Amino acid sequence: MTHQSVATSPRHGTPPMTEETAPMAVQAPVLSRRVFLAAGGSLALGVALPGGLGSTAAATQNTAPFAPNAFIRIDTDDTVILTMARVEMGQGIYTALSMLIAEELEVPLSQVKLAHAPADAVRYGNPRAGGAQITGGSNSVIGAWEPMRIAGATARVMLVTAAAEQWGVPVSECAALDGVVSHPSSGRRLRYGQLTERAAGLPVPQNVALKPPHLFKLVGKPVSRLDLPDKANGAAIYGIDVRLPGMRYAAVAASPVFGGKLARVDSTAAEAVPGVRQIVRIENAVAVVADHTWAARQGLAALKLEWDNGAGAQVSTAQLRKDLERGLERESAAVARSEGDIDAAMKNAVARHSAVYHSPFLAHAAMEPVNCTVHLRADSCDVWVGTQAPTRAQDAAMQASGLPAEKVRIHNHLIGGGFGRRLEADYVEQSVALARYIREPVQFIWSREDDIQHDILRPMYADRMSASIDAQGKPTAVVHRVVGSSILARVAPGFVRNGLDVDAVEAGLGPYAWPAAKIDYVRQEPMAGLATGWWRGVGPTHNCFVVESFVDELAALARQDPVAYRLSLLAPDSRARSVLELATLKAGWATPLQASPAAGARRGRGVAVLSAFGSFMAQVAEVTVNTSGDIRVDRVVCAVDCGVVVNPDTVQAQVDGSIQFGVTAALWGEITLAGGRVEQSNFHDYRLLRLAEAPSVDVHLVPSTHAPGGIGEPGTSAVIAAVANAVAAAVGQRPRSLPVRVAAA
Repeated sequence: MTHQSVATSPRHGTPPMTEETAPMAVQAPVLSRRVFLAAGGSLALGVALPGGLGSTAAATQNTAPFAPNAFIRIDTDDTVILTMARVEMGQGIYTALSMLIAEELEVPLSQVKLAHAPADAVRYGNPRAGGAQITGGSNSVIGAWEPMRIAGATARVMLVTAAAEQWGVPVSECAALDGVVSHPSSGRRLRYGQLTERAAGLPVPQNVALKPPHLFKLVGKPVSRLDLPDKANGAAIYGIDVRLPGMRYAAVAASPVFGGKLARVDSTAAEAVPGVRQIVRIENAVAVVADHTWAARQGLAALKLEWDNGAGAQVSTAQLRKDLERGLERESAAVARSEGDIDAAMKNAVARHSAVYHSPFLAHAAMEPVNCTVHLRADSCDVWVGTQAPTRAQDAAMQASGLPAEKVRIHNHLIGGGFGRRLEADYVEQSVALARYIREPVQFIWSREDDIQHDILRPMYADRMSASIDAQGKPTAVVHRVVGSSILARVAPGFVRNGLDVDAVEAGLGPYAWPAAKIDYVRQEPMAGLATGWWRGVGPTHNCFVVESFVDELAALARQDPVAYRLSLLAPDSRARSVLELATLKAGWATPLQASPAAGARRGRGVAVLSAFGSFMAQVAEVTVNTSGDIRVDRVVCAVDCGVVVNPDTVQAQVDGSIQFGVTAALWGEITLAGGRVEQSNFHDYRLLRLAEAPSVDVHLVPSTHAPGGIGEPGTSAVIAAVANAVAAAVGQRPRSLPVRVAAA
């Protein structure tokens, strides 16, 4: 059950450590625009920010960096077609971006139709991701907030100008509303579709005025998502739904040990399975190709496989944990932030406190398992997939097929859960490599076991926090060391400078005004063949747990209330303080928590504050721990300041969903290795939160005029910390490792 209110009380940066260092509001971009008349009289408007080509074939090159693109087409039937530069995976971005266009274009949302963007980083790159064409980092609305509105306003001005010229009247006498330009004094009206040809011949206006917020009709209002009807009636097409004439189906087995290779295959029994057509092997995988999925799975089960496990067979979670702990003692580290005289603070401290925390590998376990459909021919390669990174998928297909970019087409689809997994293209490269030996179109679908055991896992981390404390129990300095794998070093090494992975340390000092503070990073990779990747929140998912647990420990040492202690560390007019005050007010922090009716059960409240992805969030979690040590999260109250809200319904859904996702991680999320293999295989041993276990979530939005922040990931990070603190309050023992576990009473 969810609730929402708008509060009367009171961004994804690199890294937003405090409010003062949070990203500034996005400045209005200088746009290069191109207009052309599409076939059939449609008006096509391309919008390119500096660094990319325009969104039309006729655009000229602009060499400045960081270039997202929008592509608007208005057809003669008044339909507005928006080619989406970002990918829809349940987060509501198609609706939010359409709202921004429609707001300024003055058309109802019902006139907006959506199309997936092709793989083209030049036109559809994300400036918040270094120009890569990806959807992630909770930055889609952040990056589109002004470009989409400018695109809509530009098209509207051109259409109004076209109508004024046709009527021979001043532009100032004309108005646009609901896809129609009118001349009120004469009663004349023209639909947008009737104006496209004339508008296409006009010069493109520069520096168009945008609506002031008080005139918004769509932005800030709850709007039903455009993708919901097709999802409800089954018409929506995900990657796994692709069906092609003559298509085969393949099941794949890869080395169970990271870094292992295929040694021998006995396919005799598999070839005898009815429906099996072909057995294909590459260096580290084998596929059974069949007429249908069942035959492919049965054939795969009948294969006799021998693997060369290599050195990875000796690796275990216990060993990797020791490696991380050694990193905590290393003398050299990459410094992310250092301010104040830490040495003096430590020397003059009345007391010192230090704690080490551990966070495990995590799998994504999206409802739609990994899948990819490929038709590879001598001179072309078509890939049907749901991907968060179309150009990475194209690059992988090029690598595996040997074909150039112009011969490789990525057909992107809706995604049934991404969470960072579909930022990767390992499964595309594997599928295309196998498809080189298959003549027909073939769909590769990983089983749930494949999906979990061959995931690109969120890294393990070890963190140590230390503080010097004065006579009043307040910290005079804090030091945080982060040890873990570097995702950026693998996928975007240019972003790693002086050994620092900024993603690993994001939110690593919280939103607090420490008198002196330092955070540094030690890179520690797990093992050959085990790549780590982004997971809903990444750096903040462990850093918020660490920082907020440590602040709770400091409050306990000072014998102070956890909320009061945090308030003493936050500036009076800070956004972090506002969300903390609101969340604790709505949660009834000042009133005693009602006891559980169950005999011996213990209850507790925990709080956490987070500044990440350009947003500020505070959560209060209420938990019950029974005598067996089972933990139930009963309720979560969340206050959010994510800047200007485009669609409140989407924000509420995103916060609620991310909290449920985070509760899973807090209570059960853990991937372990033994003999170089993932020990978990399905939902029986990689537990997910079930509907009957889901806590009640209350979401409260703080009205804000700040530029939009990200909202898809903060809730996951904050709830992990809030739950850990609530469990500590309930049982009197501090969990310093995730997932949170409690011994039976």
